[in-house]
Amino acid sequence: MIDRISEEPAKKVLTHDHGGKENGFLIELFKDGDKTDVYLTAASPGAFKGYHLHRVRAARYMCVKGTMRITLYSRSGDRWLREEHVLDAGSPKRLFIPKDVATGLENTGDEEAWLINYPDPPYDPGLKDEQVEYTLEELEQGVVK
Repeated sequence: MIDRISEEPAKKVLTHDHGGKENGFLIELFKDGDKTDVYLTAASPGAFKGYHLHRVRAARYMCVKGTMRITLYSRSGDRWLREEHVLDAGSPKRLFIPKDVATGLENTGDEEAWLINYPDPPYDPGLKDEQVEYTLEELEQGVVK
């Protein structure tokens, strides 16, 4: 046996939309103790994930399979401003999303899409209420949670 080689299971979680329908999965790729440094989120064809906002963490996305439309809402005064970005594995680019920006992910292709996220700081399950869920209607009405 070769010294310093290690193998460990990677946690895979099925994900669901606000209506409870399965829309893909998430796999923790790299961890440091309880914190997740890097993870992969997969979306089924046509699936939407979100909207959610992180109060502590920024997101750093890269699509490595398929095509994802990233819809963002950031606060400006008493309303949310909408912005969209398309990440396509065929034309790799990175997208940085600061904390306090509501984010939705939509697979716009006809194959499963994979998005890598390097959250900053890493995901910490000990941080309660760090992730806030929104509906599109709440964002359009200017709701703040």
